[in-house]
Amino acid sequence: MKTEIISIGDEILIGQTVNTNATWMGQELAKIGIKNNRTTTISDSESEILEALKLGESRSDLILITGGLGPTKDDITKKVLCDYFNTELELNQEVLTDIQAYFKLRNKPFLESNNLQAMLPKACTVLRNHVGTASGMWFERNGKVFVSMPGVPYEMKHLMETGVFPKVKEQFGINELAHRTVLTHGLGESFLAEIIEDWENRVRAEGLDMAYLPSPGLVKLRITNTEGNQQIVDKYCEELYPLIPEYIFGEGIITMQETLANLLKERNATISLAESCTGGFASHLLTAIPGSSSFYEGSIICYSYDIKEKELNVPKDLLLKKGAVSEEVVEILSEEIRKKYNTNYSIAISGIAGPTGGTDDKPVGTVWISARSKNKVVSKKFSFGNNRERNISQSALASFNLLRKLILEE
Repeated sequence: MKTEIISIGDEILIGQTVNTNATWMGQELAKIGIKNNRTTTISDSESEILEALKLGESRSDLILITGGLGPTKDDITKKVLCDYFNTELELNQEVLTDIQAYFKLRNKPFLESNNLQAMLPKACTVLRNHVGTASGMWFERNGKVFVSMPGVPYEMKHLMETGVFPKVKEQFGINELAHRTVLTHGLGESFLAEIIEDWENRVRAEGLDMAYLPSPGLVKLRITNTEGNQQIVDKYCEELYPLIPEYIFGEGIITMQETLANLLKERNATISLAESCTGGFASHLLTAIPGSSSFYEGSIICYSYDIKEKELNVPKDLLLKKGAVSEEVVEILSEEIRKKYNTNYSIAISGIAGPTGGTDDKPVGTVWISARSKNKVVSKKFSFGNNRERNISQSALASFNLLRKLILEE
């Protein structure tokens, strides 16, 4: 079975909008055993849309389309679909009632242009959108399936989950995959592959699929059995733990910050942070978790020497002698912030995010992190590279992992 995604939108082509829809769709399709063979991004142009539809039909069995379904004049996808499938628009009364109720519930005026959202091609099966106003449309021709959906991400996801996936599974006889994803931190892809090489060879010899999915600071190991045998997948996943116990922090889609948050919640414990080079990013990641008030007390962004000295009692002579990016300084920061907010645990981060500010002794990407409890402190130096955004992100993840390990060891 061949599948492709067509993303319609000038805003994507000019870089104004990142195509997160295609990324999400590819990931979710893979989970149910469908490989996306191609993603195409095109402009809001009749000729471009028609050409993409023709090419899609010639080479794919399932063509998923997003974008161009709004009520304004530049949204032409429905008209082009009518031309392509030799049909015409008609008013769908059920959809119109849904749209009117949508606006009434939100206490918003119903405009004449909103009627256009209820005008749908006669030849399609309508996929009702209960979180927006643009319906999904399912077309079939010559054994090929076309599905058109709005470009608004949460509306597309709603339609995929409630309408598209169930119909695709039924139409194409898709069997559920058996899979697990093991999450690792602290080793690059090539180093990790070298350590688990023998295990990986046995996994592949068993006929399982194994994929490395790297991102800054993390590598996900995804093991899949296309025949739905979960038992064999579980067997090999369990064998992985004793091979790299210090690098595995979770499974599935959980994040490092969620893993740490769960540990804190389980222990009814609290955390505080002193952040320098990360500028509050680590605190942001923690407070983005629902219910973070149960474990997060507060933080200080101690960027300058003066703030480190005045707010967290770092001696001025130590700063001048060792510099802010040093083991001695981060250990004082982690202890002072823990005492200041009376928390069970604390984290301190100080580094050179870049792209400037590095020296021969402390190049850009040098970061010192200290994680602390009342009775124990662990500090570590990291060298992340010369990309500022990546350094900030990796510093936050590394700090969470350092504290996670400390908590588990206590």
